[in-house]
Formats: sequence, C-alpha cells, structure tokens
Amino acid sequence: MASTMFRLRRIGAIITISGATLAATATAASAQSYGEGSALEAARRRVADLDAVVPRRSVQEAALAGTSRVNPLDVLVIGGGATGCGVALDAATRGLRVGLVEREDFSSGTSSRSTKLIHGGVRYLEKAVFNLDYGQLKLVFHALKERKQVIQNAPHLCNALPCMNPCFSWFEVVYYWSGLKLYDLVAGPRMLHLSRYYSVEQSAQLFPTLATKGKDRSLKGTVVYYDGQMNDSRLNVGLACTAALVGAAVLNHAEVIELIKDEVDEKVVGARIRDTISGNVFETYAKVVVNAAGPFCDSVRKMANKDAQPMIAASSGVHIVLPDYYSPEGMGLIVPKTKDGRVVFMLPWLGRTIAGTTDSSTEITMLPEPHEDEIQFILDAICDYLNVQVRRSDVLSAWSGIRPLATDPKAKNTESISRDHVVSEDYPGLITITGGKWTTYRSMAEDAVDAAIKAGKLKPTNGCVTDELRIVGAYGWELASFTALAQNYIRMKQTKGKVIPGPMDTAVSKHLSHAYGSLAEHVAAIAQNENLGKRLAHGHPYLEAEVAYCARNEYCESATDFIARRSRLAFLDTDAARRALPRIIQILATEHKWDNSRQKLELQKALEFLETFKSSKNAQFRDGKHNGK
Repeated sequence: MASTMFRLRRIGAIITISGATLAATATAASAQSYGEGSALEAARRRVADLDAVVPRRSVQEAALAGTSRVNPLDVLVIGGGATGCGVALDAATRGLRVGLVEREDFSSGTSSRSTKLIHGGVRYLEKAVFNLDYGQLKLVFHALKERKQVIQNAPHLCNALPCMNPCFSWFEVVYYWSGLKLYDLVAGPRMLHLSRYYSVEQSAQLFPTLATKGKDRSLKGTVVYYDGQMNDSRLNVGLACTAALVGAAVLNHAEVIELIKDEVDEKVVGARIRDTISGNVFETYAKVVVNAAGPFCDSVRKMANKDAQPMIAASSGVHIVLPDYYSPEGMGLIVPKTKDGRVVFMLPWLGRTIAGTTDSSTEITMLPEPHEDEIQFILDAICDYLNVQVRRSDVLSAWSGIRPLATDPKAKNTESISRDHVVSEDYPGLITITGGKWTTYRSMAEDAVDAAIKAGKLKPTNGCVTDELRIVGAYGWELASFTALAQNYIRMKQTKGKVIPGPMDTAVSKHLSHAYGSLAEHVAAIAQNENLGKRLAHGHPYLEAEVAYCARNEYCESATDFIARRSRLAFLDTDAARRALPRIIQILATEHKWDNSRQKLELQKALEFLETFKSSKNAQFRDGKHNGK
C-alpha cells in the first residue's frame, strides 16, 4: 500500500511538472510572431470557400514537371498518407512552394487501414505509472493534445466514442477506474468526457451483447472512458485536398523511380517520377525532399544510399468487420488484456462493427492480407466476452494494415523500438519522417517541416498554423447540417427507364453530411440534377453522385480509389463493393473518358484488390468452429 501511494505521489508530481512545462512552452510560442495570424486567415478563407475547386490533376502534374535546377520547389514530399499530406499542408501554409507525389492513392497504405481510433495512449500512461517513466508520460500528454485538435479540425469526420472496459473482479474495477480517472486528469481541458463506472445491470443495458456470466467468472461492472474515432481515409483525402487548395501541387498515382543527386556534392535535389496512369516520366526538383513513405521509407532511403541501415520495423494489425448487431451504436468494447496479452476491441463504425487486435511482426508488402488464423483469433477472443454466437460467415470484410514502427538510424542501439516518431536526415537533402500514429500526424508533419527548413535553409513567411486550420468541409458544418439536405434536396433516379424523384432520407443525408461536411450540398445537387441518385449498394447509403463528385473534386482516378478510400465499401462489405463495381466504373468512365479496354482493366484491378479482403465468401478455409447456422 505504501509503495502504491509513493508511486501515485511521484506520478502526481510528474503531471504537475509536465503541465507547467507545457503551459510555459505554449506561452513562449504565442509570444513569437511569424505572421501566423494573417497566414492562417488567408488559408481559412481559401479552405472555407464552398465554391473553391482543387486544381485538375493535369495542372498539378504540370506544376511538378515545370520545376528545374534553377527553379526548384522548396519541398517535395514522397508519400500521400496522413503524415505526407500533413507535411504538404503545413509547408504550403508557411508560404513554401510544395509538391507531393504518391505511388498509389492518397491513404492507400497504412493510413486507410487503421483501427479508426484517435487515442491518447492509455497504455502508455499505465507504463508511465508503473515504470515511473516520464518519457511515456510525455507521449500521453502529446497524444491527448493532438487528439483534441484532430477532432476540432475535422469535426464532420471525427467524434468522441465511449469505450467500455469489462471488469471480472473488484480489483479490476478499482484498477481500471483509478487508471482511467488518471487518464482524465492528464487530459485536463482536452478531456472529451469523464470516465465512469457502470453496474452489471447498467452495462447490460448499454451493451446488450456483453456476457455477464460464463467460464467460471461473472461481470462485476464496467468502466467507460472516451477516446476519438474517425473515418481515416476520408480525413486523409481531406488533408490532400486542403493542401491543394492552399497551393501545394499534390499528385496521386505518381511513383518515384529514382532520386536525383547533385553531381558535385551528391545532395538529393529532386526525383524522377512516373505517372502510373499515363506512363509519362518527368523530373521534379526541390531544395529538400521529405520521405514520408510509411512502411516503404527504407526503399526511398536506399535510392539515396544503397547501404542505408533499415529504420523500419513493420508490424501488422488485422481487423474484421461484422454486422451492426454485434455492438450497439455509440459504444465500443475494449478488453485491455486477453489471455496472451493482446488487446481486443469491438467498435461501432459507419453502421457496422469493427473488431481487431494489437499488432504483430510482418513482412512489408504492397497489399497485405490477413491470415485465416488471425481472423479466427479475433473471433475466438470476442466470443469470450459476448452472449451471442460469433460466426465466420458474418465477417463482411477483413483486412491487414502495416504500421511502420521506427528506429533511429543514428541511435547507438536499437533495442527499444520507438512508439513515437523519428525525424532523420541521414543523407544530405533527404529528410525522413516515420513512426508515430494517426493521432499525432499533425505534429509529426510540423517536426518534419521544421527539419526541412533547417536542412534546406528555406525562408518560410510564417510559422506553423495547422493546429488551428480546419480541413476542407469542416468550416460551416454542424451536427444538424444533415437536416438541410433532407429538407432541400431529392434524389432523382432512373428506374425501369423512367426518372423518378425519391427522398433524400435521413440515412443518406447523415452519411453525406459526415463524409463531405459543408460540401455535401454539392453531392446532393449532383444526385438531384444529374439523375445520379440511386444507391450503389443495397443496405449502404453511398450514392452514384458521390462517384462523379469524387472524380471531379477529390482526385479519384480509379475504381479502387472509390471503393476503398473515397467511400469505405471495400472495408465495410467486400461483397457489396464487388456488386457495385460495374456501375462505379461506368460513372468513372464517363467522367474520365475511359475506353472499353480501360474499363475492363479497372474491373480486373478492383477485383484483385478485393480478393485481399477476406470476407466469409473468400475465406481461405473453414474449420467449422464459427460456422453456426
């Protein structure tokens, strides 16, 4: 008891010191003037303009190809995930000349395959307390600060989510209650909502499928705390489009095939790039190149130095999607420690239930696939906590994502892999940013731009303003915005050769409002005025109009771009995405003027992509364990 009290006093002292340090830092930062106010207002005006349109893809490619050794960009970013797009946005709003290229699509890798949580790192807090580790505590402070800002800057795509921790002993009740109250305390003014204890009866009402008895144990209650949740790829695409609106030249489906070096000092001064859609090859020059390629950072680094020591330790996180009835709307279930020490969660997400585990080591591949034993592990694990049968046949989609855990190549030892991010210039002219997590993408980008400015002796017009800049669609959006869509628009659709009006019902209106924010009316107008008001898939709110809108306004260049990143059909229901493909391709063909051969190629590529999502219909095998009738 004395030892516990001593630890609590120590951690209390650490929190007090850290809070004072953070406050002092904030005061010092606010005292400096780099013209942030005017720069921020200018960026806000551009992003908030509902009539603003991102430059066409051809214009963006021309801007990149138009650079030269004597007229370079300030910064060229390689990688269009959350961090890369965050870097482009940060650098552009500092008045720098910026370009970004992405081999596949914005958010096509790790950033679209996350757990969908914006979290402060409650497990890091546990380590901070028991190991008296101030470094872990700083990670929590940092993540909680960024969690609040991510939600504020993209409120249409992010929300607070209550997460329930089941307790099967009174010790667990006290342990989790006190730990999560400490989490609230550390969050301070950035807290989303207070955590609290619920009795067994209250817990059963809040989460009806939660088992209260079984396997020689009985539930003693639950402790509910709050973290954030997001639509990850929609947020990533929003960052890319916001960067484009404030002046960055962003280009997806553009692969770096070689880094260009100065003949004299071997410094990296640009990249040779291939447009994978047209096949065009061009060169882009920049004073600094930022490598934000996620799991593929080492591949880019080896273009500069074939002997570069690896700094990525890849880990894989597998997730499955189940029908909505497995979890109630607005309440997640998190089991902090299973029998083998892993974390298991079940979270409501976009009208379905997402379940998964923590990460495990993996090989780096372009299209990672979940193994059947990993899917079965998740099913087994959640079975232990539910009073309903969990069936393999209910798995609507299953996918794997690769997380790039970072080691610093300059560190003297690599015994501990960083859960924080690493910024490194281990080759002249090439800044690498990797590690970290979705929650801290904005501050990671800020650190990378700071390093680029120093390395390239760049001259920004102002300091970082992204902490107060909302993304496209966020300005003017409110929770009740969907009602304007339902009241003012109809869905004109063609049925049996006739164009007939249909209601812009609540489900569709809410979906459009949350997916596109204040720009949702543009999508609704297309549905109403261009006879693109049909749903793409039964049971899902996605409209044909979204395909046209995304092609025109969000750099949607392929069928896979739409089913995976602009909409979330591939992640929510693989078979529904497969059925929707012909119509999606038909609309994209009209928008992009595809011929028949291109349409066939799009279908083939999209089907190959969907084969990596292991729904029940393309499971590798069945052992009968979860095949309830």
